[in-house]
Amino acid sequence: MPAKGKHRRPKSLRFSRSIAVAGTGGAALALPLMGATGAHAATQATAVAQHAEKAATAAPAEKAAPAATTKTYAVRSGDYLSKIAEEQNVSGGWKKIYSDNRSAIGGDPSLIHPGLKLSLGKKAAHAAHAAHAATRTSTAAKSEQATPAADTAAPTTAPTTASSSSSSGYTLPVDSSTVGTGYKVAGSMWSSGYHTGVDFVVPTGTTIKSIAAGTVVSAGWGGAYGNQVVIQHADGKYSQYAHMSSLSVSAGQTVTEGQQIGLSGATGNVTGPHLHFEIRTTPDYGSDVDPVAYLRSHGVAVG
Repeated sequence: MPAKGKHRRPKSLRFSRSIAVAGTGGAALALPLMGATGAHAATQATAVAQHAEKAATAAPAEKAAPAATTKTYAVRSGDYLSKIAEEQNVSGGWKKIYSDNRSAIGGDPSLIHPGLKLSLGKKAAHAAHAAHAATRTSTAAKSEQATPAADTAAPTTAPTTASSSSSSGYTLPVDSSTVGTGYKVAGSMWSSGYHTGVDFVVPTGTTIKSIAAGTVVSAGWGGAYGNQVVIQHADGKYSQYAHMSSLSVSAGQTVTEGQQIGLSGATGNVTGPHLHFEIRTTPDYGSDVDPVAYLRSHGVAVG
């Protein structure tokens, strides 16, 4: 006989509800946690991808440095290394050309012949380097604060060497006052029994200049003197320049004070490169006078 209106719920139903609640509660806790982690990871991945893309877009592609080029120059009649260096704007001058082409030129830089191929190297690389350096200097200068005018240091003057010229219109024949063998030094090696000029100690390829304005009397081979130039000046005296490796003037040509007339060398009867320099009363051998005294009388310091 059933009890009056009293029914007991099966315990299994309560247990099922409890499991359901617990399951619901577990899902309520677990699902949001898993969703947050996945969302955060996705956000990070997206940010990294966007940053990488932005960096790749913003970074300009580096320009490749211009390849160093080497210019080939064919020696022409009348050429000498210092002339080529000046005309072709070779950094380092004739010594650079000689260094780069020593195997082709040989042991004497003065002995070059028409048709010889010379490598005038790496001008493009040098120009690029100079441009890069100029850009860096300009950038650095812009970053500096302007210095007040009152605090600006006085400009410095580059150190000077002893003057090789004078207001009288005379100059040394080379940019050196170092004299090796002096005038009238006795010796059996000279046909006159003494040294008829002075020797300026300079290496092969040094620029030789006319000591004053004048007219070239002769320019060419002078036997024991090797390649030589003789110039007549306004006072009637003659200057002679011997053992030259190359000449850049010819007979009859008018020259000015300090004008290049050739390059020093070791041609003729010599034991090494130098400039043999004489002052004469005639254009010929044997009319020599003291060249040092002559230059000093015109205000040029020697020795």
